[in-house]
Amino acid sequence: MFIQTEATPNPATLKFIPGEPVVSGAPRDFRTLDDAEASPLATRLFSVNGVSGVFLGADFITVTKDDGDWQHLKPAILGVIMEHYLSGAPVLSDDEGAEVASEEFFDEADEEIVSTIKELLDTRVRPAVAQDGGDITFHGFKEGIVFLQMKGACQGCPSSTATLKHGIENLLRHFIPEVSEVRPV
Repeated sequence: MFIQTEATPNPATLKFIPGEPVVSGAPRDFRTLDDAEASPLATRLFSVNGVSGVFLGADFITVTKDDGDWQHLKPAILGVIMEHYLSGAPVLSDDEGAEVASEEFFDEADEEIVSTIKELLDTRVRPAVAQDGGDITFHGFKEGIVFLQMKGACQGCPSSTATLKHGIENLLRHFIPEVSEVRPV
């Protein structure tokens, strides 16, 4: 098994591509060992000293470190991922445990605007963000402000504010005049 690695815009996060499917359905974001109990793979990754976050995408895994350097962490993480896949254990202990979407908020009168926002996020933004090892989810729309949550490599990334303000905000404002601002959740 050959696992590729890619740098992300977030220096604290590295993207691992095992060449096999990781999760089907919604991406999964684990910020603590307790969160990771639904994933044997994420639980194993948290056993590596210095790992502070695990994000599972369709065909990639991003790992965030809180300390240590990649020169020492990367071989340990590669070993854990390879060992996990060779064991035949599932990535998730149950598929129905997919992330529970937080309650979205928006006025019923804005349903068409929200639908357009979600379509633009799904078709233009999420694929680009996934390339960097992350994800972005819609949380709400109120008084012209779109509320989004960054996940995976994008969470805590130094360039995430620029991505939100200059990239996503400009895109949404271009297509949807009712959008005045984008804010992180």
